[in-house]
Amino acid sequence: MKIETAEQGAPGRVTEDRIRVLPNAVVVLDGVTSRTRPPDRNGGWYASKLADELVRLLDGTDPLTDLLARAISNLVAEHDLVPGDSPAATASVVRWNDDTIEALVLCDSPVVAFGRSTRVLEDTRLEDLRPDPDILRWKNKAGGYWVAEADPAAGHQALTATWRREETESVIALTDGVSCGVSVYGLFSWEDLEQLPLGEVLDRIREAERDDSEHRLWPRHKTHDDQAIARITFSA
Repeated sequence: MKIETAEQGAPGRVTEDRIRVLPNAVVVLDGVTSRTRPPDRNGGWYASKLADELVRLLDGTDPLTDLLARAISNLVAEHDLVPGDSPAATASVVRWNDDTIEALVLCDSPVVAFGRSTRVLEDTRLEDLRPDPDILRWKNKAGGYWVAEADPAAGHQALTATWRREETESVIALTDGVSCGVSVYGLFSWEDLEQLPLGEVLDRIREAERDDSEHRLWPRHKTHDDQAIARITFSA
């Protein structure tokens, strides 16, 4: 098998995305940007802490939702985090053994599996609420959207899937700074992301964003986002 990763921050800033690679798992997190939080407790800080905690817990076989909830709970206890006043992160996790591949997605960092068919595991609850100008009022609430923050219940709100390894050739996990190339900009298909060099994918997204710097073609609140993608090829 082969594991590839690629990442880069938005121009002029340090990335808040995080990737961790284990022998049997990959973690991809997107720290949630906040202009009001101090630099030592920003989304990147939280994503780093959560990624490291997940790495520590992923050795076991407990359900991924339980592990995410436990990781959040441990961070709350260690760092005195308060729901609604804490940095946060989206999460995607892929874990495998000889027989199965498990995936978890919380908020807008999807996981896509390729094989006899393309299977997309994505959490669209945040995107579904985008028209609401006060979207934050829906964070980590029933009927709203969920993100890893300071409420362990978010872990059990994550979406999961399990695929047979013998039917799966490869899997990608990516933050929305890369998935936008498929779901928003239409630059690629999911199948393209299975095959293209990952660095080329990131560069083509950046080029398209620069060409639309005034946000006329793709309305968005910022020109560039941090980018992170991991690709696990089981048939390599």
